[in-house]
Amino acid sequence: MDPEIEGTRELRLVADPTRAHILRSILAAPDGRVLVGRIADELGLRQPTVSHHVKTLMDEGLLVREPDGRRTWYSLAPAHADRIAEMLGRPDVEVDVDPILDRVIQDLGERFRGTFGSETVERYVRESYELLAARPSPGPRVPSLAARFAADRLEALARAEPMPTRVVPEVLFVCVQNAGRSQMASAILRHLAGDKVHVRTAGSDPASEVRSSVLTALDEIGVPLAGEYPKPLTDEVVRAADVVITMGCGDACPIYPGRRYLDWDLPDPVGKPLADVRDIRDDIERRIRELLTTL
Repeated sequence: MDPEIEGTRELRLVADPTRAHILRSILAAPDGRVLVGRIADELGLRQPTVSHHVKTLMDEGLLVREPDGRRTWYSLAPAHADRIAEMLGRPDVEVDVDPILDRVIQDLGERFRGTFGSETVERYVRESYELLAARPSPGPRVPSLAARFAADRLEALARAEPMPTRVVPEVLFVCVQNAGRSQMASAILRHLAGDKVHVRTAGSDPASEVRSSVLTALDEIGVPLAGEYPKPLTDEVVRAADVVITMGCGDACPIYPGRRYLDWDLPDPVGKPLADVRDIRDDIERRIRELLTTL
């Protein structure tokens, strides 16, 4: 089915408030599944009414059922889970982030002792959290991702000024959402080069998570994504790179002398069927193999 038609159909289905509540309840459930009776109690509706809406979602392929004795659980169909979450927004989880960030600041302060002062570490940790939290539907993992993001930025900052002479080249891939092209490119380069190349990614307008179709396309060729996540483009990662490869993000990437800049004209895999994502993946792999001969 055409992705635009499919997206319109999903929007029509979730526009109904009862169906939207059912889907949000599934997204919020710890194990990602619900019982019709519990939804009926939440909404104050008769169970047959809720069952009618669940059947409609089932018939349209948005839900799957899992019999469990006399009970039947319902969960999101994997093929639609990401898109439904984007439409409705993932449920907010109340987390007191300040104690978490304080611990991250302390831990990274020890890690970068002798390289950066405590004020610099704190500024990067708090700024990294704010940047990731500003993404659409950021989800509950922002504090832990902020720790990784801040550490990566501090490592880049340590490498950036002055540009050191190093054996291991550093490559930065930049696309718009950092959820498709740049993630595929970085995963394939890491897979093929191992520790011979250091790889980073960023997005000019990052999404909340990597597209499921991208994960599937990489799994098909045995390439792991290794827990990567969309992150915004920051100055220090550009300054740390030897090679900067942009993919459809225009002039969002700053230019610094002494770096090699490439622009790969690749279609955006967002919303495209898996067959098209495979073609993009294969094009990226070909370009990566050519790039390796020049690093």
